[in-house]
Amino acid sequence: MGWHPVLEALEAGKEFQRVLIQRDEKGERTAALMRKLQDLNIPVQRVPKEKLLRITAKNHQGIIAFLSPITYQPLEELIARTFESGETPLLVAVDGVTDVRNIGAIARSAECFGATTLVIPMSGVAPIQEDAIKSSSGALMRLPVARVPDMADALKMIAQHGIQPVALSEKAENSIHESKISGSICLVVGDEERGISNAVFRNCSEGVRLPMVGNTGSLNVSVAAGIALSHIAMWKDGEDVV
Repeated sequence: MGWHPVLEALEAGKEFQRVLIQRDEKGERTAALMRKLQDLNIPVQRVPKEKLLRITAKNHQGIIAFLSPITYQPLEELIARTFESGETPLLVAVDGVTDVRNIGAIARSAECFGATTLVIPMSGVAPIQEDAIKSSSGALMRLPVARVPDMADALKMIAQHGIQPVALSEKAENSIHESKISGSICLVVGDEERGISNAVFRNCSEGVRLPMVGNTGSLNVSVAAGIALSHIAMWKDGEDVV
């Protein structure tokens, strides 16, 4: 915390989870740092002084940075690397999931079923920190993660690379059992209460739902993601799903 340690960490190439800057901090120093954080796709929030004081009683100088336990990688580089290695890309994009344990569990299922990349937005999802890594059983240390400024724009770029964005949503008409999706896929999952946002859903080429017969309204998002990934893994292996 403090301006000098934060700037030193940036210069040293440390990976940041997010940065909090006091709302009334202004001037060229603040503006320059905001531009640099934006260029590096590091989430930054302007917050009242009281919030910083709730985090620490030490002299924070109006800024607190949280270091990330993982290294984020550029999405386009991960896609290119996957194609170059001869693998079929299987991406998992997370939209609006705010529980760290769900993020970890989704990553665990993704890694188990052969996903090549986890895609998360800069804001609107739970941070990837120690609890998320624990919930993932370490999968977040092995599965490449890309952090993007805007998920809808990221899906447009993903589609341009020949990877089909598929929304897992209760809004979808087609059951996942009936779908014959194949090839390069980006499975998009959303918060179990609000679902996938409209902007993100519009950039998915297809939607699938999990058929349910019980009275419970919905599955936990990490459970739903695991079931869908199991189906996709069988499609990739050329097996018929009944």
